[in-house]
Amino acid sequence: MDYGINIDTVYQKVLAIANKEQRGYITPQEFNLFADQAQLQIFEQYFFDINQFNRVPGNQTEYSDPLDILDEKISLFKKKTTITHLGNHLYQVPSNSYKISTLSLADGTEIQEISSKELLSVQNSLLLKPRLNQPVYIRYERNAGDYVIEAFPKEMSNTIIADYIKKPSKPNWSYVVVNEQALYDSTYAVDFELHPSEEGNLVFKILQLAGITMDPTLYQIAAQEEIKEIQQQKQ
Repeated sequence: MDYGINIDTVYQKVLAIANKEQRGYITPQEFNLFADQAQLQIFEQYFFDINQFNRVPGNQTEYSDPLDILDEKISLFKKKTTITHLGNHLYQVPSNSYKISTLSLADGTEIQEISSKELLSVQNSLLLKPRLNQPVYIRYERNAGDYVIEAFPKEMSNTIIADYIKKPSKPNWSYVVVNEQALYDSTYAVDFELHPSEEGNLVFKILQLAGITMDPTLYQIAAQEEIKEIQQQKQ
């Protein structure tokens, strides 16, 4: 399922509102920083909302539609891949991974995640000791930003399949300078990786971020517009 929001469309709307309110010009460099932050805020809110809905006791029927909508929005980021074997039962976590859903062997056997603290007691347990039919793994940061998986038992196959949620790609409003003006260049542009329904939300969040650094009034205007958008979605 392919989603996406044209980054130039969002930038032009942001500029139009900022100019209308006479709050200053948002440069391409500033916009790209705000755009990345806004996209991440929206993306991470999905998981917070799912967690909140699942915690509500009682009748879950009224929350089924919102959860279905959230699942649809997250579906773009669901990936499956064979992860790289580094040797010595170490495996590379995909660099674009946000959250690992499941790890499994080629035959479908699921590999359970445990903590480093649990590993020693598990290895010394007759019942819980890692076996080919009950493998386990721990995950840790080997170097800054470099996460690896260590799987047990050591006799496991080198093939591990990961189902994971990837991070959204970093958006980029690419441009060329003509007569001292920045003109949009689609060649190297990277659009937002979000559901089309998030376009208004992106505009308002970017304006909020711009308002924090430029003019608090712009933040207030964007916040008011965002509240209107949320209210309309709930009707």
